[in-house]
Amino acid sequence: MTPRLDAVGLVVADMAASLAFYRRLGLDVPAGADSAPHAEATLPGGLRVLWDTEETIRSFDPGWTRPEGGDRVGLAFLCDGPAEVDRLYEELVTAGHRGHLKPWDAFWGQRYAVVLDPDGTGVSLFAAADPADPADSSA
Repeated sequence: MTPRLDAVGLVVADMAASLAFYRRLGLDVPAGADSAPHAEATLPGGLRVLWDTEETIRSFDPGWTRPEGGDRVGLAFLCDGPAEVDRLYEELVTAGHRGHLKPWDAFWGQRYAVVLDPDGTGVSLFAAADPADPADSSA
């Protein structure tokens, strides 16, 4: 059997805060998972997103320490269009999450923004640039 990517795992300091953030991005996480040491959500294509608390990771890897010095993994969420990138970025920042890069029209032809999840992981929001938008230099 050829291995296949089945899940992406996130280690979190505060399960409830992390799950609230990802629920705002549309992930269907079970309601009772906020106080659990492990949670997961299955995406429409079958890929799973897993969350484990730092304590859970230390239970089987006692030497584990929180990474320092920048992102090692990033998640990217495709939005329906540039307006949704802007709306979702504003919604998350207004809800108290840290904006990292405000929405902009990227030279590669996408509307792009980055918000940090509660653990500081960069989460990209992107959509194809609107060809009717005069700010879109790729049209």
